[in-house]
Amino acid sequence: MATKRFSSSALIHAPAQVVYGIIADYRHDHPQILPKPPFVSLDVEQGGTGAGTIIRAQMRVLGRLQVFHAVVSEPEPGRVLVETNDNGYVTSFTVEPRTDGQQSYVTIATEMTGRAGLLGALEGWFVTRLLRPVYVKELEKLEALAATRETSTPPTRTY
Repeated sequence: MATKRFSSSALIHAPAQVVYGIIADYRHDHPQILPKPPFVSLDVEQGGTGAGTIIRAQMRVLGRLQVFHAVVSEPEPGRVLVETNDNGYVTSFTVEPRTDGQQSYVTIATEMTGRAGLLGALEGWFVTRLLRPVYVKELEKLEALAATRETSTPPTRTY
């Protein structure tokens, strides 16, 4: 068995707390950032926010409906959220504050355990080519949703 990792990152123009809150809210916000297609649905089976949440997702890949379950954990609450899927994939969302907390650097990364050898290499190449653009679109949708949540407070002036 071989482990493969791929990721996509983006600078989101919103505070880390806002961005992480969107990612962790599987009942309302997270479904809004999933690109359709390939995602068909995301249903919460238990919990709904952050650690302990259990989700069921459906994706249409090459004309076939793929269904998977995932358990959500938060190894670093407010910074790292992890979905451990029953298909052997582990996807993490890492949110790092930037520019004095006004922006966030977000990385979506997936580790998958697959076959070794040529078949494993082809499988890894294919999945990476398929999912990386999905992550790019997901980050774009995250940016757009975060922009609607941001509350800007005028700077306090001292004289």
